Amino acid sequence: MAENVDAQHPGAHDALLQLIADTAPAMLAYFDARTLRCRFANAHYARNFGLTPAEAVGKTVREIVGDAVWQQIHTHVERGLRGEQVRYEREVLQPPAPPRHIESLLLPHFENGVLQGTVVQIIDVSRHHRVAQQLRDSEERMRKFAEVTTEALVMHRDGIILDGNEALSRLTGYTLDELAGRPVLDYICPEFRLYALQYMRSGREDRFDAAIPHKDGHRIPVEIEAKTMPEEGSPYRIVLVRDITVRQLAQERMDFLAQHDQLTQLPNRVRLNQLMRQALSLAGVHKRPLAVLSIDLDHFKTINDSLGHRAGDLLLCEVAQRLRGSVHAHDLVARVGGDEFVVVLTDAPSAQAAEIQASHLQRIIEAPCSIDGTPLVVSPCMGIAMYPGDGQSPEDLLNHAETAMQLAKEIGRRNLQFYSPAHDGQATDMLKQEQMLRQALARNEFELHYQPQTFTASGRLASFEALVRWRHPQRGLVLPGEFIGFAEARGLISAIDRWVMREACRQARQWQDEGLPPVAVAVNLSAVEFRQRDIAREVAQVLQDTGLEARWLHIELTESTLMHTSGQVHDTLLALKELGVGLAIDDFGTGDSSLAYLRRHPINQLKIDRSFIADVPDSEDGTAIVTAIVQMGHSLHLDIVAEGVETPQQLALLRDLGCGMMQGYLVAPPLPADQARTWQLQQLQHLHHSHTDHRQ
Repeated sequence: MAENVDAQHPGAHDALLQLIADTAPAMLAYFDARTLRCRFANAHYARNFGLTPAEAVGKTVREIVGDAVWQQIHTHVERGLRGEQVRYEREVLQPPAPPRHIESLLLPHFENGVLQGTVVQIIDVSRHHRVAQQLRDSEERMRKFAEVTTEALVMHRDGIILDGNEALSRLTGYTLDELAGRPVLDYICPEFRLYALQYMRSGREDRFDAAIPHKDGHRIPVEIEAKTMPEEGSPYRIVLVRDITVRQLAQERMDFLAQHDQLTQLPNRVRLNQLMRQALSLAGVHKRPLAVLSIDLDHFKTINDSLGHRAGDLLLCEVAQRLRGSVHAHDLVARVGGDEFVVVLTDAPSAQAAEIQASHLQRIIEAPCSIDGTPLVVSPCMGIAMYPGDGQSPEDLLNHAETAMQLAKEIGRRNLQFYSPAHDGQATDMLKQEQMLRQALARNEFELHYQPQTFTASGRLASFEALVRWRHPQRGLVLPGEFIGFAEARGLISAIDRWVMREACRQARQWQDEGLPPVAVAVNLSAVEFRQRDIAREVAQVLQDTGLEARWLHIELTESTLMHTSGQVHDTLLALKELGVGLAIDDFGTGDSSLAYLRRHPINQLKIDRSFIADVPDSEDGTAIVTAIVQMGHSLHLDIVAEGVETPQQLALLRDLGCGMMQGYLVAPPLPADQARTWQLQQLQHLHHSHTDHRQ
């Protein structure tokens, strides 16, 4: 039936073919092989050259495309006339629009082996060109980035290394040719390979820490982060490998400092408790006694007062060295207080043997020594507690040894006492000390000393840190290290903190009323009280009562305070920030150092602990740590204050690092309020004269 219809109406068939061709997205035409004249063109083809299909039919290729295009394509047309299937691309300029790219396909048409004509199919491939160009641009940007970045980059597909940058070669010691084609897991240290394999297979893109082997055999701690890059066929992974040796050393140093005494490098009380638990566990398994010695130096305060803190520090280091060198390697030596040491004898078979060893340590300590050219002889008092009779835990044994030591001190110099339950009456003395602290609050025996914090660049006063002192009726001026810990344990720190806060704000406002330029005053808050009291409400009340603007008050908090993730702590910090009070981390690096809380809490200022500053610029490790802290603080937009600056060399380094502020004896010690006022006036006069001289 269809054949009959086509025979009767041949035009209908042509119209149907024309309709189908016109709907095709490609440009289609048919040219006679003998004449090169168009016998058919769809609307898309004709319109591309400004014609209708009817107008295109009968014209030659050259007449349709024009002379300029003919010069570009005639060689391709000639190949088509030889019966070849030809595919070619050309660029079509159409200013001001971007150029187009078209792809032409010439398909020869044969009948009985004789070439009759050529079918022309033209497709616009501009989009593909743009995508390809974008990919090339992206690859070029990646290549340039890989060349200039100091981070090592490696690219792999299915775990096989494709390429890397020069930084990768410098990091590993291998050339890129040596790395290419090798499994990427071969360059991960064995203990990290399973984790790295799971990370790679799951397509994860977070960071993780690992270690890689250098060609010479040493290990390099690294941080690894990978990204999956899409590509036709199979995606590949680009991996950033960052050397974290400095960061790891800094963290290890921070961990060490958190568990060791900064002066003597001996374990502190926290570390001692950990080591004692291990020693007690072994002693329990082997059913053997163990002796804990609490050692205190007689009249150490007199040495500090007469010869200075430097002499006192050198003496403590000498005692620490003598103790460490006079016991077995498996015994423990720690410094747990100002002049208080603990020795744990793990091979004392009896109380008599412990006494013999303790007496030997007494003689070792009493041997004359020379401190800065001054001959000194110091004697110790000792208290001994025995495991298992005097306690089963580190806490009990340490408390009982200290109780015995306190009794030895009361009896007289160079004394040694074993713990006895009868010594527990010493609790009466604790109650007496508590009563004296309460009386000190009632009688207003506390006073504040103010230590200047200055800008490192100009020496101009930035703020004061208010430091509490106890004017003891018998002992004279007592430093906070001797009563703050006791006050916290006895629940008295809250009242002391309130007094310090109010007095510091009152004094700062008084200086303003006397005409001195406004200056911020910083106060320390106990971690215990910070978590238990409504600090923000109390601060707001003190500011209102004293008339001091909130911006002139800074609150210094320890790391242990900020490490608490409770909502109450965070809410209190936000409330203080809302008041306009500045917030600082005091003694940074000496607690449970973690950088996460720096971003979590609204901190303004970071104070580098004096133990780090003491090592610079002579110690490379110390300098690296201070540099890392300053750079980290800058990246988090925090003000940095260095504590304990005592030498011009330390100040010069801090200036070079861009540490903004400092405090320490190089500028001034903590000063009573009247002396702090005089210091301010002298500095103002000095700055005025300097400004006048500059203008002249």
